[in-house]
Amino acid sequence: MDFSDVALLIIAGGRSSRMGVDKRFLTFQGIGLLERLCLKTAKLPFAERFLCVEQVSPELQELADRFGLTLVTDVLLERGPMEGIQRGLSSMKSSYALALSCDMPFLSLAKLRFLLAAAHKQPNLRAVLPRTERWQPLASLYHRDMAGHFAAALARGDGKLGIIIDEVPHACVDFPDSWDFFNVNTMADWQLACGRMANEERIVPLVTISAPASNTGKTTFIEKLLPKLTEQGLRVGVVKGDCHGYDVDEEGKDSWRFKKAGASGVAVVSPRGYFIEQKTQQRENLVEIAKRLHDVDLVLIESRRHGTAPVISLYRGKGEAELTEDTAVLFSKTPQGIEGVREYLLDDIDAAARLVMFLMGSAGLN
Repeated sequence: MDFSDVALLIIAGGRSSRMGVDKRFLTFQGIGLLERLCLKTAKLPFAERFLCVEQVSPELQELADRFGLTLVTDVLLERGPMEGIQRGLSSMKSSYALALSCDMPFLSLAKLRFLLAAAHKQPNLRAVLPRTERWQPLASLYHRDMAGHFAAALARGDGKLGIIIDEVPHACVDFPDSWDFFNVNTMADWQLACGRMANEERIVPLVTISAPASNTGKTTFIEKLLPKLTEQGLRVGVVKGDCHGYDVDEEGKDSWRFKKAGASGVAVVSPRGYFIEQKTQQRENLVEIAKRLHDVDLVLIESRRHGTAPVISLYRGKGEAELTEDTAVLFSKTPQGIEGVREYLLDDIDAAARLVMFLMGSAGLN
């Protein structure tokens, strides 16, 4: 069984109750969250394609027309994703459908081939679900017979997918990385997602460690973070901004003598590595310097104001917690209770390491 044998159901109801705004149209670099999934699924040869929504709007109609999707609307309003899946299953001719929620921006469709393989081996299955630490029913494979089961459940007021799936032959496929199924439910989730999306087009991912005031502990934070990342086999480079200037040479060394003689730039190369010190007329962009690091998997940028997205902000009670549109997550000495950003304790370096790996597009956090 392959994607050409199954239908696609994009589940995009539109309630966004925890978000406060319609998350389907949250945009990063001009591409909306729902459009992102439409673009991804357009690359695969599904037998049929449906966009399951609560109600039609001009924006949804435009997306459906552009991507060749059949719009399917809910009959029972405010009944959650089960209504959308049921309506989609009732509309299709294929035996199976892959139902995908539009709020999982990092879902790997290639990995979902394992669901198709499981259904091919066991034709009696009526549902095949990915399993991380829990089921993922909104990235699952359903037989069209499930339409009747879901319709009956909705008629009696039961909208919990897991309960109904438990009543029919089903199977689970284990996925070790729960971040594959990261879904955007809140603005804090969206901030974190935007941080990862900022790295998707980079050859080497970047993460900025920032703070609103000096002596907040950025360097110490990175010192503690580096061993956690290197334990995962990552080669990590660090670029540090310093507003006070610096001098890496010891007096009397050859490189010091060259500078004293008027050299504008000095490079020293040894069997163990090299450094370059270059005079400039103005402060060099830290991101451009980061691009010059070779043989690294990730670059951490330590800077108050000159880094780039995604930003991990640190706060130790000095000044005010600095949150910008680039802030992906906040680490603070005591909880600040700030809306719109995920928050962790400053000494939780294990969480910091997992978050950095997520932001760079690597392994995940439970």
